[in-house]
Amino acid sequence: MSLNKPLPWGGVVVGVLLLFTACARMGSPDGGWYDDTPPYVVSATPGDQSTGITSKRVVINFNEFIKLEDAQNKVIVSPPQIEMADIKASGKRIIVALKDSLKENTTYTIDFSDAISDNNEGNPMGNYTYSFSTGTQIDTLEVSGYVLNAEDLEPIKGILVGLYSNLSDTIFKHEPMIRVSRTDSRGRFVVKGIAPGTYRAYALQDADGNFVYNQKSEVVAFSHQTFEPSWKPDTRQDTIWRDSLHIDNILRIPYTHFLPDDITLMAFTPVQDNRYLIKNERREPNRLDFYFSYGDSLPPVLRGLDFDDTDAFLVESSAKNDTIFYWLRDTALVNRDTLTVEVHYRVTDDSTKVLVNKTDTLEMLAKVSYERRMKDIEKTREQWEKEQDKKKKKGDPYDSIMPREYLKLKVSPSGSIDPDMMVTLESPTPIAWLDTAGIHLYSKVDSLWYEAKYVFRQRAGSIRQYEILADWKLDTEYSLEIDSAALADIYGLEMNTLKQGLKVKKEDDYATLQVNLSGVSADTAVVVHLLNSQGAMVKQVKASAGEAMFYYVTPGTYYLRAFIDANGNGLWDTGDYDEDRQPEDMYYYNQEVKCEAKWDRQCDWNVIARRRFEQKPGAITKQKADKEKKLQNRNAKRAQELGKEYIQKTTGVRL
Repeated sequence: MSLNKPLPWGGVVVGVLLLFTACARMGSPDGGWYDDTPPYVVSATPGDQSTGITSKRVVINFNEFIKLEDAQNKVIVSPPQIEMADIKASGKRIIVALKDSLKENTTYTIDFSDAISDNNEGNPMGNYTYSFSTGTQIDTLEVSGYVLNAEDLEPIKGILVGLYSNLSDTIFKHEPMIRVSRTDSRGRFVVKGIAPGTYRAYALQDADGNFVYNQKSEVVAFSHQTFEPSWKPDTRQDTIWRDSLHIDNILRIPYTHFLPDDITLMAFTPVQDNRYLIKNERREPNRLDFYFSYGDSLPPVLRGLDFDDTDAFLVESSAKNDTIFYWLRDTALVNRDTLTVEVHYRVTDDSTKVLVNKTDTLEMLAKVSYERRMKDIEKTREQWEKEQDKKKKKGDPYDSIMPREYLKLKVSPSGSIDPDMMVTLESPTPIAWLDTAGIHLYSKVDSLWYEAKYVFRQRAGSIRQYEILADWKLDTEYSLEIDSAALADIYGLEMNTLKQGLKVKKEDDYATLQVNLSGVSADTAVVVHLLNSQGAMVKQVKASAGEAMFYYVTPGTYYLRAFIDANGNGLWDTGDYDEDRQPEDMYYYNQEVKCEAKWDRQCDWNVIARRRFEQKPGAITKQKADKEKKLQNRNAKRAQELGKEYIQKTTGVRL
């Protein structure tokens, strides 16, 4: 094409960019053109895909100065290197020094992912992999897939994925992986340089860097499914945009399609049954706190070394017995800044893996000293007195005696309540005295208040929480009232009068959601969760005959997930590699579910219709995909900014 021939305006951008590709320069201080060209490899030593290599030093040369971003996490050498390779950028080259001995007849790949860009403008090179072989041939097969958190199908970023050709069920604990990769922000991985054969895939959050699963604290995924890498010729569409709104062309580009490309590994953390003391503290002056990695049926025994421990403690344990609070009954002990205790508890022996006795002597120091607490109390009193003085001077009503402190109960929920809820009362300190005759529940009928029947009970395993169960009727107001001194804590702090209004909405204010499940047999135990717009569970039901019913749903946008309750305990359970047990299967409904007042909504859900990595809706996926690095293509925009006159003047191109 002659440069003197008029060009249509739609082709200006392409023409100008082609014209200035050879003479682009860094930046545009004079309003000229940007350097939007990515770096490229001009040579390598040894050459890329060379065979018979014995050198452990690789030098890759580029056409311009480059930078290497986060090499430790982004660059993957395979087979995995027990001693980390030294990888660094220097000017126009990257130098890789392998530390491990080279294996015979093995293909080595150095996958740089998207870590390479030019030094000045940050133009990304794109995914780049260098390879060589110590044998006579290069292995070029690839497999790819995804690693998801088994509990919530979140993509796991940066987890190690590896292959084994040894199909032994225990190989993962004895030998390093033979080919490795890491997942990106979408949880996706690509393992390259694979020889023909049969493999299994594993994933590991490798805490100690030995490429072997040897710690129960490590996140892990395993599968007995085997696969044979293969490939086929294929084509993909590449869209060429004229601008942000108009497509210039759609190209069909041939490429090699490696299979399988949908390996899905469900990662989990096993139950941590190694018991040890994580930490101890005295966050509150009236409580000694102990946090263990795992529970024990026998709680720790505390002995006071500088105080009388007879009946000194009230013990509160978590549901799993891994967190234990020792409440101090005596205020004299509460007021002491330091208490020295001898603690007898059990831990897991490293060699025998059984519980053994251990004794520690600990100084439990209050986080806030007694002197500081007294100053805070005095400061509060002075502030109150100043406020009363101001009221007195203004002639407003005032108090001469500071109100006493009362025990404050937390009522949940407060205000609005659904018919299928229960009300909970929580005290900040253990309750010592409780008179149920001083607890009343009233319902309003035709503007009159009547006593309503209810059940009051202590929450199982708790010394500070209580539950109120009642037949909550639709479109009804309730009043929960507690008389003064009906409750008192272990320090004698009494309950003041409490009056909490509760309102159950009308039936027309709710929606009903029916979920019809398929893809699993009707007699399979399935638990279905209704999730809010943040992905948090708001309701849970067990499916019956393939149907899950959610009643009294507040109108709004929701999401669904379900898990196979294999052991029937109503809880999602993790897996265990040593016991060859996978975590319970979790599924997500791929679409949002809108529930409207007065409407009965039905949702048909085949839980296995979509592949697991395609299920979780993006709106509630917390691990968002990193923004893909793209060429900035700033010269196209620059051409529009400069206009026809400037381009004609500087290029001689008639527009």
